[in-house]
Amino acid sequence: MALIHGSISGTSPVRLSFSTSVPPSRVSVFVPAMKGLRNSCRIMVLRAMVQEAVQGSSSVYAREMERLSAKESLLLALKDAGGFEALVTGKTTNMQRIDVNERITSLERLNPTPRPTTSPCFEGRWNFEWFGSGSPGLLAARVIFERFPSTLANLSRMEIQIKDANAKATANIKLLNSIESKIILSSKLTVEGPLRLKEEYIEGMLESPTVIEEAVPEQLKGALGQAATTLQQLPAVIKDTLASGLRIPLSGSFERFFMISYLDEEILIVRDTSGVPEVLTRLETPSSSSVVETLEYDS
Repeated sequence: MALIHGSISGTSPVRLSFSTSVPPSRVSVFVPAMKGLRNSCRIMVLRAMVQEAVQGSSSVYAREMERLSAKESLLLALKDAGGFEALVTGKTTNMQRIDVNERITSLERLNPTPRPTTSPCFEGRWNFEWFGSGSPGLLAARVIFERFPSTLANLSRMEIQIKDANAKATANIKLLNSIESKIILSSKLTVEGPLRLKEEYIEGMLESPTVIEEAVPEQLKGALGQAATTLQQLPAVIKDTLASGLRIPLSGSFERFFMISYLDEEILIVRDTSGVPEVLTRLETPSSSSVVETLEYDS
């Protein structure tokens, strides 16, 4: 992947330029005759130039292949662990947990984005795939499963929308397999450094439930019909409040710090102050207006 053009004179330093038009196995060197230098000296200089170019390009290529392999390995480990439902219901085994955590660590050290908090890749819709044992998201999810049987309440997925230094986390809940609702938590994000962010919670909201009529059990259709009739008889102010959802102001109540340990166009990994990891996968590609950031590696 390196093509070297160079010129050397007796009084001027070596000047090199690189392009990626050829594979690493083919390196071409064009150097005019150098007055005042012996052939052996010239050969030594050329060898040094070629070796540096080949080693540099092959090193970047090998590191990128290692990163892609580590990312694929993590996604497979998450799938083998049972996915989101197995995680929130506590069905993942200790062996699966340690396996996922090992692969998370392996991917983090290959992070291609040196300043993720200001990267355009950070914005977008992300789906929660993995929580650590002490994650607030996991604890909130388990409350639903422990308090209610799966036939009564089910947390189908959790996602977060990040845009313009604001975040909106959404938990999708299904009751009796026929009533859907959402719990939405809005927060403000403040950049504290190239890796670190502060999250301040602004508002929590429980959306008005949506009834899937064809999925309602026969024995509950009468009760739901009565409830709908009762709601229609409520004062307009109360009906409007219920229709827009129940809002709970949280400003000044809760905040947390976390760091982004890995970010690319598909995967986001964050860790809280106790080091617990969360893995998210992108639900949609960044907007076309986003500036594409050059991926860099720390040497």
